[in-house]
Amino acid sequence: MPAYVVTYDLNKEATRPPILKNIKDFGSWARLSESSYSISTSLTAHQVYEKLKSHIDSNDQIYIIPLSKPWSGFGPKEVNEWLDNNL
Repeated sequence: MPAYVVTYDLNKEATRPPILKNIKDFGSWARLSESSYSISTSLTAHQVYEKLKSHIDSNDQIYIIPLSKPWSGFGPKEVNEWLDNNL
C-alpha cells in the first residue's frame, strides 16, 4: 500500500481545525514531527489532499508526498518500526 508524508502548516488559526483527526482516520500513521505525519493508504496523493483540503485556507500550506524505501533518519523506535513495516 502506498505511503505518504503529510506535512502542513496552519498559520494564524484561532482554533485548530481537526486535521489531525482526519490524518489518523487513514488508519496506519506515524508522527514524524509537530505537523508532519506518515500515512499508509490505498488512496492516491491527490485523493488524500482532497480529503484534507477543507482544513486549509489561503494562508496555510499542505503537501502530500510519496514516501518509499530506502529511508534514513533518526527518531523514536516506534516511528522507525512504522517506516520499516509500511514502506
